[in-house]
Amino acid sequence: MSTIDSLTGWLSARDDAALVGLLELRPDLAVPLPASMTVLAARVEQRASVLRATEELNTLEFAIVEVLARYGTERAPGDHAPLTRTALRERLRDRVGAAAVDAALARLTARALVRDEGEDLHLVPAAAEALPWPIGSATEIPDELTEPEVTAALARLGEAERALLEKLAGTGPRGRTRDAAPGADPARPVPRLLAAGLLHRVDDETVEIPLTVGQLLRNEAVTRPHVLVPPVPTRTEYTPAEANAAAAGEAGEFLRHAAAVLAALGAMPAPALRAGGLGVRELRRVCKQAGVDEPRAGLLVEVLAAAKLLEKGLPDPAPELDATDDFWAPTPQADGWGEAPPARRWAGLARAWLELDRMPWLIGSRDAADKPLPALALELRSPHAVRDRRAILGLLAEFPPGTAIPAADISRILAWREPRRRRQYRPEAVARTLAEAAALGVVGRAALTSAGRALLHGSADGDAEAEMAAALPAPVDHVLVQADLTVVAPGPLLPELEQRIALTADVESAGAATVYRVGEASVRRALDAGLTAAELHALFGTHSRTPVPQALTYLIDDVARRHGRLRAGMAQSFLRSDDPALLAQVLAAPVAADLALRGIAPTVAIAQAPLGEVLERLRAAGFAPAGEDSAGAVLDLRRRGARIPARSNGRQAYRPTPPSTDQLEQLVAELRAGERAAGARSGRSVRTDGTRTSTAATLALLQLAARVRRSVNIGYVDAAGVATQRVVEPLKVGNGQLDALDPVTGAVRQFTLHRIASVALLE
Repeated sequence: MSTIDSLTGWLSARDDAALVGLLELRPDLAVPLPASMTVLAARVEQRASVLRATEELNTLEFAIVEVLARYGTERAPGDHAPLTRTALRERLRDRVGAAAVDAALARLTARALVRDEGEDLHLVPAAAEALPWPIGSATEIPDELTEPEVTAALARLGEAERALLEKLAGTGPRGRTRDAAPGADPARPVPRLLAAGLLHRVDDETVEIPLTVGQLLRNEAVTRPHVLVPPVPTRTEYTPAEANAAAAGEAGEFLRHAAAVLAALGAMPAPALRAGGLGVRELRRVCKQAGVDEPRAGLLVEVLAAAKLLEKGLPDPAPELDATDDFWAPTPQADGWGEAPPARRWAGLARAWLELDRMPWLIGSRDAADKPLPALALELRSPHAVRDRRAILGLLAEFPPGTAIPAADISRILAWREPRRRRQYRPEAVARTLAEAAALGVVGRAALTSAGRALLHGSADGDAEAEMAAALPAPVDHVLVQADLTVVAPGPLLPELEQRIALTADVESAGAATVYRVGEASVRRALDAGLTAAELHALFGTHSRTPVPQALTYLIDDVARRHGRLRAGMAQSFLRSDDPALLAQVLAAPVAADLALRGIAPTVAIAQAPLGEVLERLRAAGFAPAGEDSAGAVLDLRRRGARIPARSNGRQAYRPTPPSTDQLEQLVAELRAGERAAGARSGRSVRTDGTRTSTAATLALLQLAARVRRSVNIGYVDAAGVATQRVVEPLKVGNGQLDALDPVTGAVRQFTLHRIASVALLE
């Protein structure tokens, strides 16, 4: 019996739940829908499908695959007896228990990589090609140097020896050389590496690099294939409250820096590179304006772009530079985001980071052309970024809340669990990912926070938002005004109070307690926005827990007395003042010629420049004008920043939707029906060839079956051109359609008559 026939019989003997589980674990087997169990069995053994199915196998499961593969090659000629479950346990009993072996076999069987026929075990042939190490690595205990010994030996190497090892580590474990022979010159690189234990001799012309050496040279976690139990990590325990509090502080800082980056790019949009990224020079400008370093700025712009708060395009208003180029600037959604509660703002950014199919920590690294990768570049995209990020956080979530695990241990555990993907779990990649999670407040003190767990496993952002709201310090409704005109906010302020204080004072130092400073320019800014002196006195008098110093009262009154004595409006623009001498002073100043000012009355002048330019130029010349509307009320003419509409129709990355459980159950039912049809004994039959005679014969046979309540085996070709055989019981024939009872599902199904290729009465 052929392998396909044996596998077909084995699949047919499994129950429906096992077949549905197989198709859930290997969804590629169901696309397109297999017409029969034989087709399904052929797909199960296809090399590409097998390699895809082994991506998530762990070290123990690969060791079992290796044992079964080696047993097939070590048997004596003519010996076709398969390895038994008992023999497999015996071979591995010194390194792992029988229960673990049975659990691993169950996972391999569920994926149809191994089929168990009672005690006998049969390996799908292509599975041996998926081994992530040279065959024999898991079944033979190697005699090689330990990790510290290899590290010390590598540090003593010369350039020639290290270059040779790095070549083998990057291209493959084996290499051919004449220097492998015992009589080779001991001064040459290969004999020296053989003597140091950093190479193994395979034969006189072949050498092999040990696994530990290759892993260290590739900066991977050191794992040993013959160790069949998962590594035990070093654990540091904190209380959940400590981890949440540390993360809440980082989350608050991240939100503040995100707002600063949006403000910087709103005030001056950054030109996009031709390839679409954000240039190093522009990123450094944003760093300076937002008060952050370059790695943090790179993470911020990546997360803001993922959250649709930052976009590339032509902003409104357009910058003074070449308006045909693209710029990076905030979107209108940034305004609503800035007004939302802190926990909601955090949840949006954290979700965007978790689902980001890019790796921000690669910003600044070198590409193939040895050029640094800029922020927001296409090269930062990675198809496995989301899965790797979730795998790292998911490992932390397996431990009790407050448990911190070093990045090196996480890397080693994940490499043991998924050895085919071990290069993606390098210690550097894990450490950088955890650093990003800590910056966002998903991780605190290297432990997953309550908000992080809700974000990872919750059904909606609401759970994570509620957890972060509980962790963040409650906003305060007061400030402390000092005698030196500094204003201390002892915690996060209420949103409305924060907006008023930020309008009236400049941030001097930010953090858990933000320090503002009130000056003449900041008071004038508040008055320009429409606040009155009385409102400013009330602001500090109501919300300051310390007495308001006289110096602040005098400063507000002095600026307010001079503010607004000169008024500007639209003529193109106009100036008016109740003080003719002040207006005459303005008209005599050099700025009057620049603005084309002309007096039309002792207290009124007009200008040809726009109102915003008039106000800006007069303030630069030392005057303190205020804008007004037609009713004489003060206008708030502050710049709002440029905005770019978010692209709602942006092309999303294609991600195939796996079939649902209901769909897979229906598919299994179809396969069972095909099996029954193939095994049924047929009597009278008709095969249509499209002629009128054959069509009439098909109708007659179906009508006969419906009258005498006989089952038929029909050959049917669906709309996709897939031909199947099925057994049904005809109920009604007419109007170009056959209504028949499906005995497998018990449902009545409809078949288009012209798609029925053959009909056979069953005995």
